[in-house]
Amino acid sequence: MARILLAEDDTSMREFLARALERNGHEVIAVPDGLAALHEVHERPFELLIADIVMPGMDGIELSHQANRVNADLKVLFITGFAAVAMNARVEMGETKVLSKPFHLRELVDNVDRILSVGP
Repeated sequence: MARILLAEDDTSMREFLARALERNGHEVIAVPDGLAALHEVHERPFELLIADIVMPGMDGIELSHQANRVNADLKVLFITGFAAVAMNARVEMGETKVLSKPFHLRELVDNVDRILSVGP
């Protein structure tokens, strides 16, 4: 399957999502913020970045911009608990998928599978 980088500042949410993705056969590196995620992007290649939009230090949108400079083929899925942020992200990021919390794990897995099935 794919190597996924998960950047989520909520510890329980991060662990829960990482386990769900691992159960679906993915290798997941889970980190608590955008700065740690950017460090990981420099260390190894990833097929997909799943990033919370609102995080301390570096938000998910800035993280995606920085990460795409390192890996132009990196696909991105945003997650957020803030509806207004989700709407603004949709405008700024165009076709990038944004999942609003709360979401069902099946919705996450389906979106991950869909994103990964599309070529670079």
